[in-house]
Amino acid sequence: MTELRALGSSDLLVSPLCLGGNVFGWTADKAQSFAVLDAYLAAGGNFIDTSDSYMNYFPEQGNEPGQSETIIGDWLATRRNRDDVVVATKVGDHPEYMGLTPATIRAAADESLRRLRTDHIDLYYTHYDRDESIPVDEIIAALDDLAKAGKVRAIATSNISPERLSASLAFSDREGLARYVALQPAYNLVSRDTYEGARREIVEREGLACVPYFALAAGFLTGKYRPGKSVENVRNLPGLAGGYADTDRGVQVLDALERVATAREVEMATVALAWLAQQPTVTAPIASARTVDQLPALFAAHDLHLSDAELQTLTEASS
Repeated sequence: MTELRALGSSDLLVSPLCLGGNVFGWTADKAQSFAVLDAYLAAGGNFIDTSDSYMNYFPEQGNEPGQSETIIGDWLATRRNRDDVVVATKVGDHPEYMGLTPATIRAAADESLRRLRTDHIDLYYTHYDRDESIPVDEIIAALDDLAKAGKVRAIATSNISPERLSASLAFSDREGLARYVALQPAYNLVSRDTYEGARREIVEREGLACVPYFALAAGFLTGKYRPGKSVENVRNLPGLAGGYADTDRGVQVLDALERVATAREVEMATVALAWLAQQPTVTAPIASARTVDQLPALFAAHDLHLSDAELQTLTEASS
């Protein structure tokens, strides 16, 4: 993965696979997280994604918001490799810094910097644009302040409507302020309408990078979640990987993935990531790994170029 590519209009150069940090401190403890990060960097990767809210979603398991950032920050400090890594994090979903008011953005950024043990965030996403009563000009102006202060190198957005995305870009252009360089949508073989259509048209027209999350549908596209099969995994929950196994499209996609993977003698996860990486506008899919053993299948996607026929097989199965 030594080939780096430009991230939209920014000066950031990133590897073709972004390592998701959502599992750090959740299904991967600190030692496992360090091992995964080390192996990813050793393979040529340099793009790490996290959020100030990871992993607040499962407090009953002892998780707390910011633990992923803390682990990454400890790793950066221990390895002394900050300049070798592009660190992306997000604002807007931390329980103490919820939403995107200017004051929240500023305070949350400082907390992320503290946990990451760094003086700058390479790529700063707005995580959720839930409250559309907040004008986009206030959000962009707050992010621009962070960029001017040197705390953020580039800005991006994740869960946002096409209308608000277009309005944000237009405001940045009109006022000469920091401009979103990337969109991080949910996008994979069983979730295509979350990106394809208006969002993709804006990304293509405006020269943004697409950095999809849930690239493997929370593990579903690895093939381990099947109808009627019980899997002891925290991700096998309603709304996460387990939910797709009960849909006709989910079954069709797994069957197509398995056929292509068998013919190519690779894992299903490799094929799923390769399909996503070959979609228009996609710069670097995000995938996470709980253990080092899970990484080779992710890395292999970079070297797997699917034929037009294979792409069509997978696309039709997911339609």
